[in-house]
Amino acid sequence: MAGERLIPVFKRLDTLEWKACNKLARLGAYRPLLFVLRWASRLGDAPAWIVMCLSLPLVTQWWYGWFLGVCFGLSAAVGGILYRLLKNRLCRERPYISFEIPCTMPPLDRYSFPSGHTLHAVMFTTLAALFAPQMLIVVAPFAVLVMLSRIILGLHYITDVIAGALIGFVLAHGMALIIVALRGMLFGM
Repeated sequence: MAGERLIPVFKRLDTLEWKACNKLARLGAYRPLLFVLRWASRLGDAPAWIVMCLSLPLVTQWWYGWFLGVCFGLSAAVGGILYRLLKNRLCRERPYISFEIPCTMPPLDRYSFPSGHTLHAVMFTTLAALFAPQMLIVVAPFAVLVMLSRIILGLHYITDVIAGALIGFVLAHGMALIIVALRGMLFGM
């Protein structure tokens, strides 16, 4: 099984990363920062991305915006399925389970690799950069908050976030190819 072969790799990474994760998680002791990061994490679970998709018709041509919203939503579904499959096959325990790292927000599940929140944050930010750059002024800083929140809240290792970001970036570019092909057929753009 893939997860069993990767367990030694994760154990080595965990040992290398836990001190940095612990230091970052201690930032959660600052109440104003904790408040902001908890909200970023909750909104990054889906609500912010739904609002973004629904806002696309307001910042682009109306029909094209709905088309983009549907495409962005489909890429989110693919990302969700992919990260869930990886997470449940690779079974990397969250840092607060393996080490004495403060966890300041209840996790959605037991395993941490890769970070699904980060996957979606990077994917939506990349898609916004490619198709609705006017949204980046809001989307990019929010995505950074989501990524930081996952480590500072004690929910992910740094490599979980890096892996989620890489997967999100690749998925966004794959969807971009599909969007460009469909856009040419449907809108002559």
